[in-house]
Amino acid sequence: MTEIGIPTTDLSGVPEVIPSELAVLDVREDHEWAAGHIAGATHIPLGQLQARVGELDPSARTVVVCHLGGRSARATEWLHAQGHDVVNLAGGMEAWEQAGRPVAT
Repeated sequence: MTEIGIPTTDLSGVPEVIPSELAVLDVREDHEWAAGHIAGATHIPLGQLQARVGELDPSARTVVVCHLGGRSARATEWLHAQGHDVVNLAGGMEAWEQAGRPVAT
């Protein structure tokens, strides 16, 4: 599934327990992250992504998440253009939590 050229998946494309070969990048702000995130995710707020992109493995399949999917779509588009293997999670943490998936705090 792709949104306007942005690699995108819905919740059915992401296992409830994230396997070790799949990375998760959370681009929400600090207070959103503190309220709850996917266990094992890397936290880099969208505004810091360009400066901190070196912290990410471009070859690792990465699911990018935010609250609803807007900021993560922008991050996914930019990272994809940089050669990263990324996919945006449509619905973001809102969809994750509504599905009753586990949230770390």
